[in-house]
Amino acid sequence: IINGTDISKVSDKELLQIRRKELAMVFQNFGLLPHRTVLHNIAFGLELRGVKREERERKAMESMQLVGLKGYENQMVGELSGGMQQRVGIAAAMLLNPKILMADEPTSALDPISTSKIEDLAMELKKDYTIVMVTHNMQQAVRVSDNTAFFLLGEVVEYNDTEKLFSIPSDKRTEDYITGRFG
Repeated sequence: IINGTDISKVSDKELLQIRRKELAMVFQNFGLLPHRTVLHNIAFGLELRGVKREERERKAMESMQLVGLKGYENQMVGELSGGMQQRVGIAAAMLLNPKILMADEPTSALDPISTSKIEDLAMELKKDYTIVMVTHNMQQAVRVSDNTAFFLLGEVVEYNDTEKLFSIPSDKRTEDYITGRFG
């Protein structure tokens, strides 16, 4: 439910409008064009929306600043580390000025240091954005999330304040997963 609208019950056209105005994705595999520069990758969403070059580059530079990419605008994304590529993906999503950032396993392909930096960035960004993060990393959920939903086979098993869910899970399946007895 976004702004009171159950998006599972809207037409394809209405869903597209909601996605364009309300949501932006941060993909697990970065979703970048490796043969293009950082600046082009970040500004690409605005290019598709017909925003003039000067404006989209200005906005891309602002977004780069927010995620710690200042000075990387002319670097080819294929030459960056995984953590830096994920920052490019986050900057590109933020540039679309969404209300909600949807992050699908945003750190699964990263080393521990890059993962920590992306988690720190998420902690900072959640002051201004609603972030929905899909993760199998329980420590990450505890560190980054205010609320957690535990899913099993596509069904919400439990939803609660993160601290409560992890300290006193109300469902045995959640407890088994948290303690490693699941499977």
